[in-house]
Amino acid sequence: MPDSPVRILAVDDVPQNLVALEAALDQPGVELVTASSGEQALELMLRSDFALALLDVQMPGMDGFELAELMRGTERTRAVPIIFLTAIATDETRRFRGFEAGAVDYLLKPYDIHVLNQKVSVFVELARQRRELARQRDELALALGRLRAHGDNSPMAVVEIDPDLRIVTWAKGAERLFGYAADDMLGLLLHQAPFLPEEDRATFVSSMQRLLEGENSEMQEHRFLRADGALRAGEWYCSTVAGSRGRALSGMLQILDVTERQRAMETQRLLVGELNHRVKNSLATVQAIASQSFRHAEDVAQFRDAFTGRIKSLAAAHSLLSTATWERASLRRLITDQFEIGAVTADRFHMDGPSLDLTPELALRFALVLHELATNAHKYGAFSNDSGHVSLAWRVESDVVLLDWCETGGPTVAPFDKRGFGTTLIQSSLTSEGGRAEMEYRPEGICWHLRLPLRCDDEVNGLQVVDDAPLPTTAPPAPAVVQQQPAPVETGSRQLKILVVEDEPLVAMDLMMELEDSGHWPLGPATSCDQALDIIMADAPDAALLDGNLNGEPVDRVADELASRDIPFAFVSGYGREHLPSRHADRPVISKPFRAAEVLAAVEDLMASPSPSRSAAA
Repeated sequence: MPDSPVRILAVDDVPQNLVALEAALDQPGVELVTASSGEQALELMLRSDFALALLDVQMPGMDGFELAELMRGTERTRAVPIIFLTAIATDETRRFRGFEAGAVDYLLKPYDIHVLNQKVSVFVELARQRRELARQRDELALALGRLRAHGDNSPMAVVEIDPDLRIVTWAKGAERLFGYAADDMLGLLLHQAPFLPEEDRATFVSSMQRLLEGENSEMQEHRFLRADGALRAGEWYCSTVAGSRGRALSGMLQILDVTERQRAMETQRLLVGELNHRVKNSLATVQAIASQSFRHAEDVAQFRDAFTGRIKSLAAAHSLLSTATWERASLRRLITDQFEIGAVTADRFHMDGPSLDLTPELALRFALVLHELATNAHKYGAFSNDSGHVSLAWRVESDVVLLDWCETGGPTVAPFDKRGFGTTLIQSSLTSEGGRAEMEYRPEGICWHLRLPLRCDDEVNGLQVVDDAPLPTTAPPAPAVVQQQPAPVETGSRQLKILVVEDEPLVAMDLMMELEDSGHWPLGPATSCDQALDIIMADAPDAALLDGNLNGEPVDRVADELASRDIPFAFVSGYGREHLPSRHADRPVISKPFRAAEVLAAVEDLMASPSPSRSAAA
């Protein structure tokens, strides 16, 4: 114990001599333990530790020399210093025998008490120093044990390097993280380390050399290679302890694998960007619904009813998709939801078809199509009187769903020259998904033939897949890309051919109508990169309005092709600039939802910007 007294053993067969020693050696923190024989002294030394032994030479039985020889032959007592005390005059032979037996001094009685105290004090102080060193040793061993346990059990890899950048410590955590055993790593120089990627090695070694120039503590980011070849991202927490003349004694590195964290952060960034894009696309769709509803409404009441109905139809589809965690939506449930919002009269409506799920994009667009079909039936068709009926039948053939919406018992219908918003929405919504929508005029009522493509991973509840079949209509197939080419409009400025690349049908429709109203010639809309590239090759547009993403497909190919042909373009997107093609960061971005004036101003700016090829043509 640190505060326990230092013990000194005094051995003498004369009790008065022991009493005299007790009086002479009355030092603070010193305990004198006495023994009257060699045997008793050995027994005491086996039970307790002593800083010094004062032995009388001349004792009956075992004398002092014999006791000293026995002490030197025992491991426990071998290091105890011995001072011989004797009252017998001695020659050099006896003195030599005393030192040969292990004595550090040889005093004659009567001895000088002051001298004895000084000699004893020296050994007492040495004992205290040994005790302190032992305490520090134990503390250091405990600290080292804790450090080793931390290094072995920590999720961080602990590595120590010397001033020559040689690995001198390789903890168990390093073995787990890097996959290399300590025997393979200890003694390696950093520039030989297999866990450093070749292209990063020089940079890492340079940073460690700079670190070891003095006392430093910093976090660095470096990649590392696992033994299995996996490239990982790491945070390296580096610290040094300065040695003499400013040279670092060693460098401690603690490495944390942050690969998964970085991936999670990147995924979060992408999800936030995608959420932002989807919200803005939804707002742009609502904007387009409002704009087109107002464009085709005769009064405010008609606009309100049309706009509210379309928004309710979209909301019902969103609720259905949310219930299914945005994976799929039941076609049958999409139809029955129209009953709940009043778009379809249940007792005058018949549906027939297999259970079928639609992807989220197709479900949202078909919900709008279904609403427009029902709205038109209420306004002009079978639901506009008390006797009409509607049947909706669907079937699956190969990778498409074929639907027939047929009306009977309504007013007589005849072909009309001008398409309304509902008809345009029906056709453009399905065309953007690679489908078709065709209207057939029958004596008993209008019949719509719809074609919805199923994606290759769609499951159709065990339905047998058969060869594709054409739509049951005499009308020619509609092209995959609907190109609206109005007659030239007399304006004060040049009429431009402007390509619209947009996969949201309502947004595309709104853009094209605004361009057409301003006297331009809209091309498209293109709903995929391949469609956009085909239009660019065939029609050589003067400018382009480019969505940032087409159903999950990046638009880099289209942007690159436009740039290579020196065709000016702007992005119209719900994404931020950081999610758009990085090679075209200088292009203008119109954020959804947009104002018509923004789009038209952007077109004018595009054509006003200097262009080498246009300047040469002029």
